[in-house]
Amino acid sequence: MASSLLKLAAILSLVFSILLALNTQITLSSDIEDDDEEYVLDTPLEDFRSRSRFLASVIKKGTRCNAERNNICNGVSANKGTGLLYCCKKHCRNVLGDKNNCGICGNKCKFGESCCNGRCTNIISNVNHCGKCTKKCAPGVRCQYGTCGYA
Repeated sequence: MASSLLKLAAILSLVFSILLALNTQITLSSDIEDDDEEYVLDTPLEDFRSRSRFLASVIKKGTRCNAERNNICNGVSANKGTGLLYCCKKHCRNVLGDKNNCGICGNKCKFGESCCNGRCTNIISNVNHCGKCTKKCAPGVRCQYGTCGYA
C-alpha cells in the first residue's frame, strides 16, 4: 500500500513539474513572433520591381531572399531604426529582435532570453527587460520570473 502511494506521489509530482515548466515557457514566450509583421524601410529600395513606391518600402517578415542574387534585405534599416534586416537562410530577418538570429544570422538566444536590440538578454530577472525588451520595473522593485514585483 505504501509503495503504491509513493509511486502515485512520484507520478503526480512529475506531472505537476511538466505542467509548471510548460506554463513558464508560455509565459516567457510573450514575445511570440508575428508572421504578419511588416517592416517599413527607412529608405525605399531602388531597382525593386514594384508598381508602387509604397510596396517598394515595405518588406514582410520572412520575405524570401537570396544573399547572392536577390538580396533585398542586406543590412537595410527599417521601422525608424528599430529594425535591421538581413538575409538569413533565404528569408529576411530583423537581427535586432529575432531570437533565432540575434545580432547576426544564426545566433540563437537561450531559453529565458529574448533578442533586445541585437543582444540576447535575460528577461526572467533583468529589471530593465522584465518579461520583454525595454519593460522596466519601478525603482526598488525586483524582476522575478519575468514579472515586476512577483511575490
